[in-house]
This record gives sequence, C-alpha cells and structure tokens, in this order.
Amino acid sequence: MQRRNGNESGSGRHIVFAAPHRSMFLTGATMLLTAFTLWTVEIAARAGLAPSVSWTLPPVWMHALLVTCGMFPLFMFGFLLTAMPRWQAFDEIPQARWLGAWRLLAAGWAIAVVGMVVPGLLIAGLMLALAGWIGVLRVLWQVAHHGDLEALHARVICYAMTAGALAPLAWIAVAAGAGPVAARVAINAAIWWCLLPVFFSVCHRMIPFFSTGPIPGYQVVRPVWALWLVVGASIVHGGLSMVGASAFSWIVDLPAAFASLWLSRQWRLVPALKVPLLAMLHIGFLWLGIAWALFAVQSAAAMGGINILGLAPLHALGVGFFGSVLMGMVSRVTLGHSGRKLTADRLTWGLFLTLEIVAVTRGLAELVPAGWVPWAMLVSVLGWLGVFGSWAVRYVPIYLRPRSDGRPG
Repeated sequence: MQRRNGNESGSGRHIVFAAPHRSMFLTGATMLLTAFTLWTVEIAARAGLAPSVSWTLPPVWMHALLVTCGMFPLFMFGFLLTAMPRWQAFDEIPQARWLGAWRLLAAGWAIAVVGMVVPGLLIAGLMLALAGWIGVLRVLWQVAHHGDLEALHARVICYAMTAGALAPLAWIAVAAGAGPVAARVAINAAIWWCLLPVFFSVCHRMIPFFSTGPIPGYQVVRPVWALWLVVGASIVHGGLSMVGASAFSWIVDLPAAFASLWLSRQWRLVPALKVPLLAMLHIGFLWLGIAWALFAVQSAAAMGGINILGLAPLHALGVGFFGSVLMGMVSRVTLGHSGRKLTADRLTWGLFLTLEIVAVTRGLAELVPAGWVPWAMLVSVLGWLGVFGSWAVRYVPIYLRPRSDGRPG
C-alpha cells in the first residue's frame, strides 16, 4: 500500500461513501438501534408486556452476537479506517480499498438480523459479515506495517481484531448446531480478545493526546507496561472464562483494575470534566477500572463458593466503558471530520450523562428481587434506546451531508 495524497472518495457517489467513518458509523448506528429494539421486544415479553418471539438462537446468545460482533465492530472499523492511517502518516484510504468490505458487512448483518427469526439465513449472513471483517483487516494490517513510525497501538489493535474474527466464526458453528461451548467461546473471544483490547488501546493512545490542549500544564502519561498489563489480563480473563474457570480470574482482574484506575487518575479526570467532549472519554474510561474491580470481587467470591453480582460487572464494562467511550469517540470523530467545532452541545452532554444513569441502572437490575428483574432490565434497555435514538437523530444526518467547511471527505 502506498501513501496517498488528496481525497479519492469517488466522484459521483453519494456523500455517505466519501469517507469510511460515514458509512461504517451509519451502519453501526442502524445496527445499534436494531439490535436493542429486538432485545427490548424480548425483555418486554419476559415482563408480560408483549408476546414471546421464537428466535432462531437463545435470546441471550442473539443479544451477545448482534452487540459484540455486529454493533461495536462496525463503529470500530469506521474509527480505525479513519484514525489509523493518520497514526501511520497516511492520508485517507482510497474508497476502493474499503467499500467492498463495507458492502459485505452491511449485507451480512442485514441478513443475519432477519435470520434471528427466519431459520436458514443466519449462517449466510454471518459468512458475509466475516468476509467483510477479513476485508477490513487486510487494509488495517497493511497500514499498521507501513513506514518506520511507532506502531505499537496499531499492531496491538490489529492482533485484537484478528482474534475477534474467531467470534463470528464460532457463531457460524453455533448456527450450524454446535452447543453452548462454541457460544461461550464466541462471546468471550469477542469481549475479551477483541473489544476490550481495542477500546483500551485506543484510549491509551488518544485520551492523553486529546487532553494535552484543553488541560493546562498537562503531561502525557502513556506507560507501555499498562498497555501490556491490561491487554494481557483481558486475554487471560477471556481464556479462563472460555474453559469455565472464571473463579480464578481475580488473579489478573485485580492488577488490571489497579492499572486502569491509576491511569484514570494520571490522565486527570477531574480537570477534564470542564470540557464535556473530553470528559466523555475520561468518564467512560473510569468505568473500565470499576468493571475490573467488580469482576475481581465476583471472582474472589466464587472461589469461596459465593455467587454475587450476576451480570453487573459485564454491564459495567459493556454499557459503562464500551458504551460511554463509543459515544464520546464517535461524536468527536463525527464532528471533527465534518468540519464542525469539536464541542459537545447541551444535547450531546445531556445524553451522555443519561447514559451514565443507564449504566448504573443496568448494574442495579442484577441486585433487585427476581420478580423485578425483567422490569429493571426493561427500564435500562429503554433508557439505552432513548439515549442512542436521540443521539442518532442528532448525528446520523451529518453522515448524509457534505462537510460544513466545504472540504472533501
């Protein structure tokens, strides 16, 4: 791959294909709203408010598949295809390099969603989505190995995205009749070998960089040992969960919690609160330390035969860390790459703060009496849909319009 100068978005094509983040974020937003609408239907049925649906997969598996392999990766691909070339001194990636992969991803997940209620379509959809995943990986690997620049974060991310491809592959096996073991591999590979390493690596590289200007006297703290510790802990945690040995994960969860909380302090969370768009990333990152700590407590209790917290640690990670950082980072990229001012307006900041309430609510849903669980879950999922539905109304139209400053891309 050669360095490109200038924009090659392809004249005559719709503006949504002028840059990879536009089409990937648009598809990710569509997938987000679709996946959580389906999950709302399921939770409403559990609460007795809607008829039951005959899903082709167990509902929890369906939810895990659409969120961890469909929704989050689409946003990640959009971000990485935009940011990684800049990390490695590239200009925009030519449209021809990523558009085919996007088509496979979009078609694959559309078919897979229909396959949740129509038997026989799920495997075909997942195979197309996996082909699109591999297509994006080919581009990212070439960018990560370009030139002599420091490429640690880019290569760690590429390794994680490569490991993450195991998840849709395992889901294909599940759709073909494989049992719970394959589903457990798929879920843990997606979360612990892909999503967490990618999200953490991006935060490790970008939060100190974004903080340098807005926070007076800011000193960049980006220790490599923290990157290796947290990513390594995530890999080990995922492996232990795959083999049913989660009770031992506290051995890595505790150091990872310490490192994450230490970084949050070193990155100066409190001063960052004065700048909402930056605060969104800092607050989101704080959830990672909280999630690791909850996993450590849960694991240590399991060593003593005590089952506590349920899925609260997982949702502190998924809703708190992944969800908050997703909103903060995607909002920032959307504004910056559309020629708009890098400022979170009142709506965006208000939606983000509401998302934090949703994260807390989802964790508390694991602690209420059993009869109240479906209702507590319904409150949190409706909160999530309300937040991101409103976010989509604010941000999705930007992907369908030219840059406000008249520049291409």
